[in-house]
Amino acid sequence: MGHNGAGKSTLMRLIAGAELPDSGKIKRNVKVSWPLGFGGGFAGKMTGIENVRFVARMYGEDTERMVEFVEDFSELGPSMALPIQTYSSGMKARLAFGVSMAINFRCYLIDEVTAVGDRRFKRKCDEVFETKLKHANIIMISHSERTIKKLCDSACLLHNGELTMFDSVEEALAQHRKNQLK
Repeated sequence: MGHNGAGKSTLMRLIAGAELPDSGKIKRNVKVSWPLGFGGGFAGKMTGIENVRFVARMYGEDTERMVEFVEDFSELGPSMALPIQTYSSGMKARLAFGVSMAINFRCYLIDEVTAVGDRRFKRKCDEVFETKLKHANIIMISHSERTIKKLCDSACLLHNGELTMFDSVEEALAQHRKNQLK
């Protein structure tokens, strides 16, 4: 947590490996996801299927298993055979979330994920994600206290360039509220 401009998204990109630190090192001892739902890494001229296969090979996953999972999960149908550049933002988000869920990461990164699709599809996303969380951890950025309380059992607060760990989400939220009043 932290106020707007505190550096939360920058920290997330550093953890993901999408950005390099100016100094120091980021050590990851587990398989860490890219920020959930992020589809910016897809190649626009490649089809949905080609992009899934590419990601599967990068992460050492079974390509056909991953394609089947993403096709079923994303519900994109024949659009999976079309170039990503023809997809709407909602279609890209469905594909990206499906690809994220097809890989068993030990830590999932979540940067203000927004709901994708209709209520039924959102419920489907919640169910698969809750299953993943039985065997994985999350690092998330959210302005929603409800979401933080639902998914987190500890929290960090980024304030004035310092990251402080709290064992209690309530303590972190209370300090965050105090910081906002300053």
